Amino acid sequence: MAAAGHSSPGGFSMNSVPERSRSVTIRVPDESALPVLASRLVAALPPLAFVALEGDLGAGKTTFVKAVAAAAGIDPSTVVSPTFGLIHEHGPAARGIRLVHADMYRLPDVAALRETGWEDAVTQPGWVFVEWPSRIAAALPADRLDVAITIDSPQARTLTFTSHGRGHDPVVAALEAGMV
Repeated sequence: MAAAGHSSPGGFSMNSVPERSRSVTIRVPDESALPVLASRLVAALPPLAFVALEGDLGAGKTTFVKAVAAAAGIDPSTVVSPTFGLIHEHGPAARGIRLVHADMYRLPDVAALRETGWEDAVTQPGWVFVEWPSRIAAALPADRLDVAITIDSPQARTLTFTSHGRGHDPVVAALEAGMV
């Protein structure tokens, strides 16, 4: 049974109710291990992907997006926290991928999305990475990849990847397979 919702022109079904989910948890001992994980993620992400990043302040959400950008062929020095600009667009990468990096921490409510350029950002093909997605829960697509980043120590992090909907299940499966 498909989740109720409407599709945007970019193909994301906008609904926060997932059909089902699949998860994998990966411990990263330090930042130097991120490039390998990011490369595995980039190899598995479909051309149209939505990634919701949760984690405390300082957990490494933007650092993770930098690693993904580098793995995709985008200069990571151009990836900075979009806390004040809310939405930054990067690319296209060497693979032709457009990466959108959004930070909803300062957004007062989901109704304010209209003023941010959100609709343009998510309706065009590419990858969308959103920090603080809980601030816009009602606008999240049903088919997405949630990444919860937990601080284990000053260097180590635990990342839990959870797919919602069929479009991101292969990503979790690929990440899981890469752990063996």
